[in-house]
Amino acid sequence: MPAIRTVGICSKPNSPGALAVVPPLLEWLRERSIAVRCDVETAAYAPAVHGLPRGEVPEGCDLMIVLGGDGTLLSAARAIGKLEIPLFAVNLGGLGFLTAITTAEIYPELERAFRGEHRIAKRKLLSVEVVRGDEVVASYHALNDAVLTKVAIARMIDLEAWVDQQLVCEYKADGLIVSTPTGSTAYSLSAGGPVIFPAVPAILLTPICPHTLTNRPVLVPETSVIRILAHNPSDSTYLTIDGQVGTTVLDGDAIVCRSSDYALHLIRPPHAMFFDVLRQKLDWGKR
Repeated sequence: MPAIRTVGICSKPNSPGALAVVPPLLEWLRERSIAVRCDVETAAYAPAVHGLPRGEVPEGCDLMIVLGGDGTLLSAARAIGKLEIPLFAVNLGGLGFLTAITTAEIYPELERAFRGEHRIAKRKLLSVEVVRGDEVVASYHALNDAVLTKVAIARMIDLEAWVDQQLVCEYKADGLIVSTPTGSTAYSLSAGGPVIFPAVPAILLTPICPHTLTNRPVLVPETSVIRILAHNPSDSTYLTIDGQVGTTVLDGDAIVCRSSDYALHLIRPPHAMFFDVLRQKLDWGKR
């Protein structure tokens, strides 16, 4: 990893934890002659700092620090996009599957990262396009998932899912989740999907409350191209990316999902092994 000269910081808004962490962190970085770029949320905790829109923060940075929970990390991951800047995620939130560094570990782990001794976990992104006719009308990169859901209350939607040239299923359901291995511990897990080890090269399709109870989650190769056709009245279906951004899906739209060429480079502390995190966060095997 190249020498770290510029660091970007993204923070959870209105967080007492971030209020306690940001000022001393900025001072610690200044003492080491590290330039800092902050988003507007971070600048709110340090009024003397100029805040930038989150999407502009990663430009020119060698490292990104996220202060918050997994939601803040997902937002920062989309801001990083194709830049593949290492992301140093500090947990100020609740569950925190991805934000594994505690506030007590910030400075020892930053020192480790500055010495190039850190461990990086590469988490593949999911490329998602909304195709209307022959035109791509929206495109996204997701770290966790792309979710197609109903808009109307108590109404199912009709979705036709294809993997490469094979018809998977014509779903009648509350929705469908297309998930990365990283996202397998998010919405998909709540909908009955399996936990997937992050290094497994796969994409997961998980129906949400399907009308046909035998519809089960399906795991397909990472090389697959997934095409989902929406057969519903316009404005009755919505596409959500990582639970944070999205768009309305019209009748006849195709949602095309494939594994991205890019990955999130997530810095992990030495103790944050995948199954250790699962046991801690999900209380597996707790006596």
